[in-house]
Amino acid sequence: MAHNIITQIGQLCNYLQDPIHVARFQQICGVSGTFSRNPAETKEVERARLHNNSISDLQGENEKCTVNGGEGEKTKSLRQRKVTSPGNSLKQEGVANASQNGSVVTPAGKTAGHIGSGCRLARSSDVGVRDLKENGSSGVNGSRVECTSATPDERLSEDPGPKTTVKPLRKNSLTGDVGQEFLIENKFLYYLFTLGTELGNELFYITFFPFIIWNVDAYVSRRLIAIWVWVMYLGQSTKDVIRSSRPASPPVVKVEMFYNSEYSMPSTHAMSGTAIPFSLLLLTYGRWEYPFMFGFTLAMCWCVLVCISRIYMGMHSILDVIAGFLYSLLILVVFRPALDLIDNFNLTYRYAPLIIISLHLGMGLFSFTLDTWSTSRGDTAQILGTGAGVALASHLNHYLGLMPDPPLDQLPLSPPALSAALLAVAMLRMCLGVLVLLTIRALMKAITIPLACRISGIPSGDVRKARQHMEVELPYRYIVYSMVGFSTLFLVPQLFTYLQLS
Repeated sequence: MAHNIITQIGQLCNYLQDPIHVARFQQICGVSGTFSRNPAETKEVERARLHNNSISDLQGENEKCTVNGGEGEKTKSLRQRKVTSPGNSLKQEGVANASQNGSVVTPAGKTAGHIGSGCRLARSSDVGVRDLKENGSSGVNGSRVECTSATPDERLSEDPGPKTTVKPLRKNSLTGDVGQEFLIENKFLYYLFTLGTELGNELFYITFFPFIIWNVDAYVSRRLIAIWVWVMYLGQSTKDVIRSSRPASPPVVKVEMFYNSEYSMPSTHAMSGTAIPFSLLLLTYGRWEYPFMFGFTLAMCWCVLVCISRIYMGMHSILDVIAGFLYSLLILVVFRPALDLIDNFNLTYRYAPLIIISLHLGMGLFSFTLDTWSTSRGDTAQILGTGAGVALASHLNHYLGLMPDPPLDQLPLSPPALSAALLAVAMLRMCLGVLVLLTIRALMKAITIPLACRISGIPSGDVRKARQHMEVELPYRYIVYSMVGFSTLFLVPQLFTYLQLS
């Protein structure tokens, strides 16, 4: 009985991890990619083209080109369509290379075979399991042209509507790969899920956490950051222990490339998108006056948007997202009761600064020994550095009597009435504060990377290669973002006090 249950769970996990489901969801949302033909298909097409070269002469350059292959029913007429992609064109004179893997397609004026097969851009869900196995690599390959045996009338009926060609979001931070262009039919969903995935990126963190600290509640913010640090650290470390690869492309379209070199299970975006909104709900309900259902609905919408966006982006399978969501909830259940103890320790214990620095640095060293360097290594050190800086600032604020927490008899707090003056001051704080943080980050980066390279004896000419060494990346990320976290909770609020913006 137990063996059958385990077997069924394993089958369910394999089913949810299948990249075909990601590709189908992308197709439903209006995303289609141009993938390169695999080498085996290329050889078949080329042999058929050479064999039928004398009988397949069609229209010239004024006609749109078609690529044909495979077997199917004969048709009396052919409709030609021109297919283009970045760095890739189909010409009449000969065979054009389609991508870096050496795949080729037939020239514009020729058909590869005496069968009346048409051609169109391959949609994600149309790519079979065979392609998944043969091209199962992370990242985006070149352009793929899918050949079908559909009749002209059938191809006309499935002709897609207007599409927009878009490049993947940001190049890969490890390899520099910019990815391959893809097509979108639904711009609303594209921008909506782009917003969702940005809720788990650095730009969001460096604006959201300071906003809460400077304009809402420092008590809530420092505890929220403590939860975020533990959730993200455990998520990144677990990801490098499991070592599950990203969904294969094809069939999946890589809408985002930045994190494509990292492992996939669990989704740390899903973990962050679960931990932050629901922690905010737990920390603010009862402390601030607002309807519970309003807070719960907002947290749920936030969580769902981030989780679904990772599937849309082609970065995670359904199983990755579900695992990230459940793992984050488990950490919250275990960590939430100890939050008061940890916060009080950071504020009041005499040797808290030394322990905080040692603990976070030790956690960073441990995570760097889990696997070869990847972007997740730097992100882990960055998260730990931010948490250490905020904890140190909290201790110093408490020691100096700065930014005191409101007494319990004043709870619950009432949100202030919105006014133009209140919004103007909040925006001024944000603009000035973020500018200070970005300046500090840039200065510290310019100092720490060359210094770490000099101390460790690593050449600093190529910064990307230099940062792939633990001796450079760990101190750089840890020191820079410790300073950013410390400045967020201590230096910038003191600047606001001096400028009478508190």
